[in-house]
Amino acid sequence: MEERDLIVIGGGPAGYVAALRATQLGGKVTLVEGKELGGTCLNWGCIPTKFLLHSTDVYQSMKFTQQYGISVEGVKIDLSRMQTCKNAVVSTLVAGLQGRLESSRVEIIKGWAKLVAANKVEVDLGKGPKQTIQARKIIIATGSKPATIPVPGANSPDILNSDGMLSLGKLPKSLIIIGGGAIGVEMATIFARLDCKVTIVELMPHCLPNQDGEIAIALEDVLREDGIQIRCNAKVSRIDDTARGKSIVYSDSAGEHKLEGESVAITTGYAPNINNLGIEECGIALDGSKIKVNERMETSVPGIYAAGDVVGGMLLAHVGFAEGKVAAEGAMGQDSRIDYQAIPQGIFSSPEVASVGLTEEEATSQGFELQIGRFPFTSNSMATILGERRGLVKIITEQKYGQVLGVHIIGLRATSLIPEAALAMKMEATFQEIAATIHAHPSLSEALWGAALDVSDQMILSSSANG
Repeated sequence: MEERDLIVIGGGPAGYVAALRATQLGGKVTLVEGKELGGTCLNWGCIPTKFLLHSTDVYQSMKFTQQYGISVEGVKIDLSRMQTCKNAVVSTLVAGLQGRLESSRVEIIKGWAKLVAANKVEVDLGKGPKQTIQARKIIIATGSKPATIPVPGANSPDILNSDGMLSLGKLPKSLIIIGGGAIGVEMATIFARLDCKVTIVELMPHCLPNQDGEIAIALEDVLREDGIQIRCNAKVSRIDDTARGKSIVYSDSAGEHKLEGESVAITTGYAPNINNLGIEECGIALDGSKIKVNERMETSVPGIYAAGDVVGGMLLAHVGFAEGKVAAEGAMGQDSRIDYQAIPQGIFSSPEVASVGLTEEEATSQGFELQIGRFPFTSNSMATILGERRGLVKIITEQKYGQVLGVHIIGLRATSLIPEAALAMKMEATFQEIAATIHAHPSLSEALWGAALDVSDQMILSSSANG
């Protein structure tokens, strides 16, 4: 049997990055994928979601062109065409990824892999006999799948998840979204822009429970301003069919309530995809439902690594990229270790939310004495020009040295602004160093500068002076 240097199970962000990195290091690599290359992110998550968000953003912009002296009539939604364009973008990127892998001489096998030994994988090709392949090292990068909730009616076939919401052929008139995390908020943004009546039902006290509390509350305010209803501290007990669609029953501090809508979606996150992989048979240790790894991304079985959503933590594509790279380098003999110190997070609501580092609540609980700076986008020239002045930049620093502990942004293009903050944290920069860095004018990035200045009460710009 021919032996490879590396077998990668799963062709999503962690898997394809691992395969490409291993070939850069001279490895002979086989990638096994049962569905589409690119995984959830490219096919059913990040990319199609952001395409629809951009499409609906264009639609919203066309409705308010008068403020720029432009008259437009007859703007309407063509959902079928929108879906076709979305699918074309996904197909283009999948084809590009496949071409990159093939040009890098990664062998691609279409099938479902199962570990049968520490260096051996059995692949179900869907027809004919199963194929057994062997390698010195193996990386598991099988990603995750949409999670559900343990309540009656949640597993009904007409309940939507994040995948199903992206491929609807007809818009519901009303939609109840169970789960107010990043996925729920983004989906609520899309459907509300498409003139659907949307209600978010969230178990925790606020939407985006993992974000800074001040930012989460600010986002809820703008979501409500845009017509999205929000029910927090709400525990769903069942989902029922009605003559007009669906109803959910939930309870909060005021008692039990019923809420009706044409459709119900569950967006409570994703769960690691470890079924039928031979995990137990090979003796790979688990931490709950996720694969346990060390800082080199190696599992409890020497020579078998894991990366991406399957190891838990932050289920983000860019985290999968980093983990896949570390796993590949480890498999090829390098001493690489993962660093989770400064991971940016982005939520493509309207306006966007982005963050890196500790929230105010986390920093306080860890005993830091804090100094905090804020700068509102109402005082930013470019935000005013672009017509979205809602939101702010918040910088959290420790008092003794001024080191940046966390940066949190709600505002236009926040996800494009956060890398500056991530780099500052990676370099262990202080707020004084950000404040001393000249930022271009007029630009949205000036809001980060303004927040740094505000930490020490040096903020100069205001809505009247920032011209």
